[in-house]
Amino acid sequence: MIVFDLSCHNAHRFEGWFGSSDDFNSQQERGLVSCPHCGSGEIIKAPMAPAVSAKANRQAPEFVQPELDKPVPKAPITNGPLPPEISKAMKKLAEVQAKALKDSKWVGKDFAEKSRAIHYGEDDKETIHGETTLEEAKDLLDEGIAVSPLPFPVSPPEDLN
Repeated sequence: MIVFDLSCHNAHRFEGWFGSSDDFNSQQERGLVSCPHCGSGEIIKAPMAPAVSAKANRQAPEFVQPELDKPVPKAPITNGPLPPEISKAMKKLAEVQAKALKDSKWVGKDFAEKSRAIHYGEDDKETIHGETTLEEAKDLLDEGIAVSPLPFPVSPPEDLN
């Protein structure tokens, strides 16, 4: 594993752990690296100090953590109405999702298995949606199988009125 100091375009600094430098580049190209503070996908490797071991006959200096990761103040939460532009965007997003799901088949908890079968030519190609774990979704992406989370939760057909 390799640890990178990362930074987003909003100057939030955070660590990212990757299997290799190529793994970081691959995940970044696929849009899988984002800022945990603001969600930005515009991420760069921040300058890092190299890890240099002290000589065996010398004591290493005490490490002092710099104050780079001060808490970011959060916006207040209100129970009031959403701003009109947010409400409009969410409505449009819900319409796009509904249109995409109209011709999609619900496969429930078999989503990962069914996605693999379609990808590897064991089943006919069709658009599907269902449930999977974050780990299974990551495994699918690592295999080159295109999957994407839905912006809004979807109820199984048997749970609908």
